Amino acid sequence: MIDQAQGLAHEATEMLQLLIRNRCVNDGTPESGHEERSAALLQTYLEGSDLDLQTWEPAPGRKSLVARLPGRDRSAPSLTLLGHTDVVPASPAAWRHDPFGGELINGEVWGRGAIDMLDLTATMAVGMRRLARSGFRPSGNLTYVAVADEEGMSRFGARWLTDHVPDAVGSDYVITESGGFPMATPDGQTRLPVVVAEKGVYWCVLTVRGTPGHGSQPFRTDNALVKAAEVVRRIDEFHPPAQMHDAWRRFVEGMGFPPELSGPLLDPDRVLEFCEQLPMIGLARLAQASTHTTLAPTMMSAGTKINVIPDLVKLQVDIRTLPGWDVTDVRAMLTEAIGDLADHVDIDLPTHDQASSSPTDTPLWEALQRVTDRHYPGARNVPFLTAGATDARFHRALGSVAYGFGLHSRSISFENYAVMFHGLDERVDVDSLALSTELWIELARDFLG
Repeated sequence: MIDQAQGLAHEATEMLQLLIRNRCVNDGTPESGHEERSAALLQTYLEGSDLDLQTWEPAPGRKSLVARLPGRDRSAPSLTLLGHTDVVPASPAAWRHDPFGGELINGEVWGRGAIDMLDLTATMAVGMRRLARSGFRPSGNLTYVAVADEEGMSRFGARWLTDHVPDAVGSDYVITESGGFPMATPDGQTRLPVVVAEKGVYWCVLTVRGTPGHGSQPFRTDNALVKAAEVVRRIDEFHPPAQMHDAWRRFVEGMGFPPELSGPLLDPDRVLEFCEQLPMIGLARLAQASTHTTLAPTMMSAGTKINVIPDLVKLQVDIRTLPGWDVTDVRAMLTEAIGDLADHVDIDLPTHDQASSSPTDTPLWEALQRVTDRHYPGARNVPFLTAGATDARFHRALGSVAYGFGLHSRSISFENYAVMFHGLDERVDVDSLALSTELWIELARDFLG
C-alpha cells in the first residue's frame, strides 16, 4: 500500500507540474486560456487506457476533454469528476517562486492553479487512468471532464458543454473543486467541508458619465473619474443585511463552535461587527461572505489623455449573491449603494448566474463519508457554501447533484488554503495529491463498484 501511495503521489505530482507549466492563463478574453495545451497533454496521458475520449473546441484554443468508462448497467447512477485546466493571471514579481515553474520545494508543488484547481484536475486524471488500467468496470458511467474557461464564466467550457452536448458530460452526480480540507473543532474532532452550495455571481459594469473639459482648468468641472471614485467608496462601504441560510447554519452547527463563537456567527444582527473584530482573518472573510451578498470593485478604465477631463469611466464590480437573489435585487442594491449619484451611472449586468445548491441526503454523500473515514477515522463531513462560482452550477441546472470536494492533508491550514485562491504563493503538498488520487479511486469502487 505504501508503494502504491508513493506511486500515485509521484504520478499526480508530475501531472500537476506539467499542467502548471502549460500556462493556461485565462484573463477573461476569448483569445486567452490556450487550454488546448492541457487538453492535448491529458489526452496523450489517457490514451491506451480503454477510456472513451472526446474533445470539443467551441473557440480556437479553448478545448475541453471528456474521458469515460462506460457502465455495465444503464439503470445505475452515473458519476462525473469535473476539473478545469485554466488559471487566473499571476504577477511573478510578487511570488517567492515562479508561478508557472511548477517547482517541487520541500514536498510542495508551487504554481498558479496548484489549489485552484489543477491539483484536483491532475489527481482525477491519474485516478481515472489507474482505474481503467486495473480493469475496473463501473456499474454506472464514470466520466472525467477537464474543461476550459472556468475562470472566465465558462462560456467556452462547462456552460457551452452543458448547453450543446449535455449527454456527453451530464451525470446523476458530479464532484468538482474545493472542500475537503480538514478543520479541527474546539474539542479536537475533525470536520471535512463538502461544498453543497455556491453563491450567485453577477459581474457588473458601471458606466459613470461626466462632461469633458481641459485638464488645466479642473475647478467646478463634471469629472467622471472623481464621481467614479466616490462610487467606489460608497460600494466598498455598503453592506447588505445579513441572511442566515441553511448551508451556513449547518456548517456552523457541524463545526461544534462554542456559544461565544456560534452565537454571533448565526445572528444576523451581530455577525458583521463580530467579523470585523475576529482575529482569524480566514474565518472572518468566510463568515462575512457566507452571510452577506458582497460587492467588490475590481477594475476601472477612464480618460483619453492626461490633459482632458474624463467624461466616461468604466467600473467593474464583482457581486456574489446569497440564495434567493436575482437581477432585480442586484440592481436595486446597486442603486441604493450609489445613492444620489445613481442618475449619473448606467448599470449593466452582462453575466450572471443565481446561487445554486444540492441536497445532502444522497447515496453519494454517504459514499464520501465512508471513503473519507478511512483516511480521517472518526471525521465527519459537513455541508459548506462557497463564495466563489464553480462549474457545479451548470450541472445542477441539468438536474445533477453536485458537490465540491477533494482530500487534503493537515499540512495546509484553513487560513492558508483560503488566502491562496487567486492569491500569492499558491502551492499544494504532495501528501494532499496522494490523498485526492486515492479518494477518486476508492470512491469509484465504493459508489460504482
